[in-house]
Amino acid sequence: MKRIHIAVNHVGFVVKNQVVQRVLTSGKYWLGFGEKLELHDKAKAFQTNHDVDVLLQIEGFAALVEQVEVADGCLCIVFINENFTKILTAGRYIFWKGLRNYRFHMEDTSTMVISSALGRNLLEWPEFAPFVRQYKLDPAEKGLLFIDGQFQQVLEGGVYTWWKNATAIAVSKVDTRVLSVDINGQEILTKDKAQIRVNFSVRYRVLDVVRALLENKDHEKQLYMLMQLLLRTYIGHMTLDEIMEKKDDVNTFIASEAHVQAASLGLEIQFCGIKDIILPGDVRDIMNQVLIAEKRAQANIITRREETASTRSLLNTAKLMEENAMLFKLKEMEYVEKISEKISTVSLSGNGQLIDQLKQWFVKS
Repeated sequence: MKRIHIAVNHVGFVVKNQVVQRVLTSGKYWLGFGEKLELHDKAKAFQTNHDVDVLLQIEGFAALVEQVEVADGCLCIVFINENFTKILTAGRYIFWKGLRNYRFHMEDTSTMVISSALGRNLLEWPEFAPFVRQYKLDPAEKGLLFIDGQFQQVLEGGVYTWWKNATAIAVSKVDTRVLSVDINGQEILTKDKAQIRVNFSVRYRVLDVVRALLENKDHEKQLYMLMQLLLRTYIGHMTLDEIMEKKDDVNTFIASEAHVQAASLGLEIQFCGIKDIILPGDVRDIMNQVLIAEKRAQANIITRREETASTRSLLNTAKLMEENAMLFKLKEMEYVEKISEKISTVSLSGNGQLIDQLKQWFVKS
């Protein structure tokens, strides 16, 4: 016989011939011949080498533990004193009663939806990563949800979580802000056989997410091709001079046509226009020569116009002076004054007739 003592928060298994005979709680006991004691601390996780089903048949054991059965396709979230501790997958688990306050929350992961009882903060724990699928859409994005290849709904910006299981989930997303696409280096033959290169720019936004992503494949590439065709079709029916003179008309036509056709892609054209028209080197030289000739002709016209106006003014002045002797005298004195401004020194020699001669030069009798 052997006297034993079991402390508080401990449980003892009395074992004989490797078989548990009875279960003891805190207190003092006697062990019989061939019996041994196994102590278990209830503050620690339940661990034993004995068969649990056999232990449950022993009187008093079932009252000391709590059994948790997790079925296939389910998870059990364990809380101790309302704090998350761990996740249990399919199987049977044993927990000691009495020392800690356990709470077990069951979730069916065979479905997609995660119960609202599990907050987002809890799902951010690393332990949930193997079991949760997460998709994030920025505020300016929208997405389409596909379940097992079938379209289900439009998703707005936010964070979406689903259980990982056999269900196939996919999310296609698109940016709904105003976007731009440049159509550069388009070589186009004009009506008068001039080969030019055009750089074109388009600003657009996705208006109908379902039409853009579900009914059309690669809507951005289709928009690019649409603008290419419209640009080539319209410019191909214009001469080079018409293109240079009516560039705004080109923008207006393409914008109106693109607005209708882009709607079938779920897009809205907000602005489009020609950025650059690049001419071949020889054509550019000819255009420069034409421009210089035009400017010279304009300069000659202006010069002739000014000369004509000046001559007409002189004729009018002459007619006035012919009709008015006083006006002629004033004009004469004006010229004498201008001539005098150019004379810096006057030298006189001879008799007193010089004064009379000067008077004759500057004063008409």
